Amino acid sequence: MERIKVWDLPTRAGHWSLVAAFAVAWLSSDSESWRLVHVVAGFVLAGVLAFRLFWGMAGSRYARFSSFLFSPRQAVAYLKGLLRGQGGHWVGHNPAGSYAIYALILLGFAAALSGWAVYAEAGPEELEDVHEALANAMLGVIGLHVLGAIASSLSHRENLIRSMVTGYKRGHPEEAIPGMKASWLVLLFGSMIAAGWFGFVS
Repeated sequence: MERIKVWDLPTRAGHWSLVAAFAVAWLSSDSESWRLVHVVAGFVLAGVLAFRLFWGMAGSRYARFSSFLFSPRQAVAYLKGLLRGQGGHWVGHNPAGSYAIYALILLGFAAALSGWAVYAEAGPEELEDVHEALANAMLGVIGLHVLGAIASSLSHRENLIRSMVTGYKRGHPEEAIPGMKASWLVLLFGSMIAAGWFGFVS
């Protein structure tokens, strides 16, 4: 195997934009004076996730949902193998990582929607607790995702976190994606700006 292109630029930019938006939203959640920052960050997070849904259908090979549709049994088998130091090498998302992605998308949208409802006072007081629980669940999934990436990196002797920065992993030449699709960054950042602006003026 050799060093090949796996993650296109919009996938990587979206990944780290989601990290940044969640971090800002989390750090500003307990401060009333930073409430607007918290709201805007939450909307930006929703904008990133909206783009990710689109990119899951229109992106390059390994960004598409069709490339990581694994059964729960495959995910469990991968985790068991990883614990034994025998986890198989995947060029794209591994079976366990795919479920982390699904969970983050669902929890992210749910947290953003419940947060908007709390901000707009469009629901009962208990909704704030629901919003906080969803954000905590999302943080938990992120923690597991990071631990999984570290464990897989050690098992496969390949830095998976760095690959999400550079776009390169180990694989066979025929498994590489043809390009990085940089022009689609316009749609990603447009979604983030539009969502953030909506949160700012609402």
